[in-house]
Amino acid sequence: MSRKSVERRQSSNRSRSDRSAKQRRDAPPPSVPAGSVKQGVQWVTVDEDNDDQRIDNFLMARLRGVPKSIIYRIIRKGEVRVNKGRVRPDTRLHTGDQVRVPPVVRKEKPESPRPGSRVQGVVEAAVVFEDDQVLVVNKPSGIAVHGGSGLSFGLIEVLRASRPDSRFLELVHRLDRDTSGLVMVAKKRSALRFLQDELRHKRIRKCYHALVSGNWPDEIGRVEQPLLRYEMPNGERRVRVDAAGKASLTTFSCLNRYQGYSLVEASPVTGRTHQIRVHAAWAGHPIAGDDKYMDDASMKAFRALGGQRLMLHARTLEFRLPGTERSVRLEAAYDDAFDFVLRTLESRKAGQTV
Repeated sequence: MSRKSVERRQSSNRSRSDRSAKQRRDAPPPSVPAGSVKQGVQWVTVDEDNDDQRIDNFLMARLRGVPKSIIYRIIRKGEVRVNKGRVRPDTRLHTGDQVRVPPVVRKEKPESPRPGSRVQGVVEAAVVFEDDQVLVVNKPSGIAVHGGSGLSFGLIEVLRASRPDSRFLELVHRLDRDTSGLVMVAKKRSALRFLQDELRHKRIRKCYHALVSGNWPDEIGRVEQPLLRYEMPNGERRVRVDAAGKASLTTFSCLNRYQGYSLVEASPVTGRTHQIRVHAAWAGHPIAGDDKYMDDASMKAFRALGGQRLMLHARTLEFRLPGTERSVRLEAAYDDAFDFVLRTLESRKAGQTV
């Protein structure tokens, strides 16, 4: 073979090799599905906010979108290291630890609608207490505490949007979407752990005001009935009194009586879903405006009165500030819709008109 032929062949081979290399560079990695991203190795220093946290929970919070099975697999295979040593899922982290987070593939979440400036302003104006560890919001009725189930965002997402520099904001407890009133949000993980432990040991006192149908009898000071969660055929979540349910206790006292209604104070000793609403309905006095547990005729009468919302409001909250012996007692004002119904009933009681 002539020298020119050899040179042409070598040149052709180099061209094919260059094209193949370019195609490999331009092609997406075969192990990364479309709509996913793969990050390289990360070394993370544990700060005081994550002190004493389990490594599996630390990774779940850091690697949102990665399935739990993957997280436990990379721990089991030794790909996750703390201070260069292998760990178990229940290994506790300490401030200053160096955590090796291996490359993982996770789905890219579609960009969620951002809460607008108006709703951010409404929520920020509803903050009734704040220090460097916790803030408390008088949540408006109609705003969920978090997004999901068809909702783009809730209270916690609005707070995060309005406070982009906040490193940590998490709900300490929850309220139903249509219930208004006081909700605690932790600004540090240590505060979240402290307040949730206080809740578990029933050291935080929560009192609700509820307008119920009928004349609440003085002899009903407590309702201790087990509650069972179930789903309607359409997937709607409901709760009923059922012997197979979880032990539940609510104390009640009557604050005022009107024509056809009573304003009561309700204190949930346990914290079950819809607890006050179901216990009030079981006692024969459903909460006004409750489209889940109030009958149609009573709901129609409430609407004729001008009622527009569920008449349940988290009125007072008493708790100890994390890391201190100082106790705080907060009281949240009613919103205009709640106040309007009470004023209407008060005027009727006095024989006047609004």
